[in-house]
Amino acid sequence: MDISVVIPLYNEQGSLPELSSWIERVMKENSFSYEIIMVDDGSTDSSWEEIRALSKTNTAIRGIQFRRNYGKSAALYCGFKKAKGNVVITMDADLQDSPDEIPELYRMITEEGYDLVSGWKQDRKDNKLTKNLPSKLFNATARRVTGIKLHDMNCGLKAYRSEVIKNIEVYGEMHRYIPYLAKNAGYNKIGELKVHHQKRKYGKSKFGMSRFGNGLLDLISLWFLSTFGKKPMYFFGYSGLAMFFVGLVIALGIIIDKLVRQSRGTFYRAVTDQPLFYLALVAVILGVMFFLAGFVGEMIARNSSERNTYNICEEI
Repeated sequence: MDISVVIPLYNEQGSLPELSSWIERVMKENSFSYEIIMVDDGSTDSSWEEIRALSKTNTAIRGIQFRRNYGKSAALYCGFKKAKGNVVITMDADLQDSPDEIPELYRMITEEGYDLVSGWKQDRKDNKLTKNLPSKLFNATARRVTGIKLHDMNCGLKAYRSEVIKNIEVYGEMHRYIPYLAKNAGYNKIGELKVHHQKRKYGKSKFGMSRFGNGLLDLISLWFLSTFGKKPMYFFGYSGLAMFFVGLVIALGIIIDKLVRQSRGTFYRAVTDQPLFYLALVAVILGVMFFLAGFVGEMIARNSSERNTYNICEEI
């Protein structure tokens, strides 16, 4: 099979018929063999009924329904597991991503040898104050931290070689950073394609301003995990040892100074009367705690359980 199109969705009943027929037209025009995997992330409208109806008229459509809303990352992870195509395309269900971009995305993967190609919505049709400016700041930060020169890291329209999505784990809210996950897994040939962005035609956006704060925290978390996730002792251990020795040196310095003054018969203060001694004591205690945290982190890293959980209600 040439292409698997994975579409995570939540309350997008109105857009599904138009989206599925648009994808079908593009696939037929380019003679692609394909499948469409629609993952209903616990919609409260009639999205699932719409998917069932569409699957009866187009046998390429497969549907997965979650019992509740687990989030976009879980929906993508589940869709990736089910995908059978040599190239996997992801897009949002709100018709803001154009299926007409699929042939070029497919070509860049198959002919130019990219592992992953991310869309770049250069001319966004969103509100400039609440979406465009925060998005630019977010992407600038992501480029700096990850080292991946993408203008739109969080664009839902992406293409992957099948091997890539089978060897990465998308969990929590990490769908924003799939290129970074791919890079950490050793897939370094990451490209970008300017894509057409359209105004939302049905429904309303499911993401508010909180996503930018959450995205920054997720980026910090992912950077830390990719750097120290396999060896947390490297961070906590070195930090703990540094604090421990700084505190120890300060405490020894205070004690030696007191002994020297005492032997010379000059004025000296008791060690416990000096505020610096208590700061040194705090540094020693924090150093021990950090070191123990690193040790516990090592034990957890060696025995980590699965992080992806979802409960499928029905599958077509």
